[in-house]
Amino acid sequence: MRVKVCGITQAKQGQAIAELGATALGFICVESSPRHVKSQQIQEIIEVIPTNIDRIAVFANASLTEIEAVLKVARLTGLQLHGQETPQFCAEIKQLWPDLEIIKAFRVKTLTSLVNIPEYGEAIDTLLLDAYDAQQLGGTGKTLNWDILATFNPDIPWFLAGGLNPNNILQALDNLAPDGIDLSSGVERSPGDKDIDKVSQLFTQLNQVL
Repeated sequence: MRVKVCGITQAKQGQAIAELGATALGFICVESSPRHVKSQQIQEIIEVIPTNIDRIAVFANASLTEIEAVLKVARLTGLQLHGQETPQFCAEIKQLWPDLEIIKAFRVKTLTSLVNIPEYGEAIDTLLLDAYDAQQLGGTGKTLNWDILATFNPDIPWFLAGGLNPNNILQALDNLAPDGIDLSSGVERSPGDKDIDKVSQLFTQLNQVL
């Protein structure tokens, strides 16, 4: 199972999280986010983590120019689109950067939140399902209603996100079978400041089922 820890802002923390077992690190390229990092900061973190770790930049309703500016500086392996990006926009990104993994996030409020997913088809590689919040795009600490996903079985791999932490991760995985999990606020002291002890507790729990 893939384990992505998102909202990395510090090189030492990124390095420690990778050593503990994370398979992917996420970097927030949304200026309004308290976890926002600039492209040079991302590259500085990338330089101290193993090359086999997936390096994902998170954007929300960004332009192609903004995305390209980050890619010129940071050696990324994937892009996560966390806004209202259309299937056409995702397809354009996939055409421009075919070697990058394209992750499309959906904020799940009700079953209808999942209706449009099939439209994205071959324009994306991976799904990410997050909890809905009217004010914030992600990192809210809110837990997604797992019951909504009881029969969710997409044709492509997917990440479960939304309020996951060391205390509820086993319950989440007992209810659902995602291909990966994505955590941010659940392993933090404050936005962007990861709690390495909590990350260690997470992997202690995961080792019981993986």
